[in-house]
Amino acid sequence: MTISMHQASVEVFTQFLGSLSDLLDRAAAYAEAKEIDPSVLLDAQLYPNMYSLTRQVGEANRHALLACALLAGVEAPVFPDIEPDIPELKARIATVVAFMRSLQPADINGTEIKRVIFTFRSGSTREFTGLSLLLTFSVPQFFFHVTTAYDILRHCGVDLVKKDFLGTPSRSLA
Repeated sequence: MTISMHQASVEVFTQFLGSLSDLLDRAAAYAEAKEIDPSVLLDAQLYPNMYSLTRQVGEANRHALLACALLAGVEAPVFPDIEPDIPELKARIATVVAFMRSLQPADINGTEIKRVIFTFRSGSTREFTGLSLLLTFSVPQFFFHVTTAYDILRHCGVDLVKKDFLGTPSRSLA
């Protein structure tokens, strides 16, 4: 049995970005029910030197988006440099998912040994093969940020369970 680069990237990222969007719905409902400003949740951090919920969502988007764009050899959508609210974060997730779904399996499959350059926010770069980018950098980074977003919401009191993190698993990765 083999797994394709498309299955290991687009299909995995899409499922968990859907879950992340649903988590934001739960955050909005919680803020409304508790009569708190949603920005309280968006600005929440687990520790002072960690990213806020807003930045965790942004980084999850960024790693999924850039990994797929680099593998496919196309330009990634760029988001305005503004502080997004919950609807804007959800819109950004939807944009990333739509972008990834626009990529055909042939655009990504076969990129295991393709040389790609990831550019960090600082401007520094790191060269990867497609497979090493995906499996040793982008997927772990993505899951770190999605998990931390979930943990921030749990820490803030949003009633979530593991299935909220997992979402609906794909029945087939074909």
